[in-house]
Amino acid sequence: MGIRTWINSWPVYRQLTGDDPLGRGAAARSEYTANLTPRVETADRVVKSVCPYCAVGCGQNVYVEGGKVTQIEGDPDSPVSRGRLCPKGAASLQLTTGSARAQHVLYRRPHGTEWERLDLDTAMDMIADRVIESRRSGWEEEHGGRRVRRTMGFASLGGATLDNEENYLIKKLFTALGAVQIENQARI
Repeated sequence: MGIRTWINSWPVYRQLTGDDPLGRGAAARSEYTANLTPRVETADRVVKSVCPYCAVGCGQNVYVEGGKVTQIEGDPDSPVSRGRLCPKGAASLQLTTGSARAQHVLYRRPHGTEWERLDLDTAMDMIADRVIESRRSGWEEEHGGRRVRRTMGFASLGGATLDNEENYLIKKLFTALGAVQIENQARI
């Protein structure tokens, strides 16, 4: 790079000799920055979502390109967060694309020391069998002479990362199964 080329590429020189004396436009723009494009410009679609981390319910815009999530930003249309996200919400892209994200069902047998992979259908069947057995073995038709029709075989502890609809459905499911110990971490 010659001295003349270097001087002409220097922002201060362009500011003093060009049409941008305050250095807020073309004088401050390098060739590199002039060729940059917004990271969300190539997205195929934008999906509205809610941040999964806490019960605040901040709105998110999820940018999808080629069927994969490429960026997650705050939703400026959200009346809750008005386009802002906390550090955890701003890093929620890691939930979908992070290398530490679990991609397979892992199971460790009782008293086992190693994890083994299971297919999803096998894992779901195991869970269903255990719920049915726990309900059957812990079922109380009467207690103290009163009809109670409940199970003490399992409980539910919901999380604040779930939205109201999910918590409502979990409550309905566990109530229908006869559970009485149904709680949410937000109340504890």
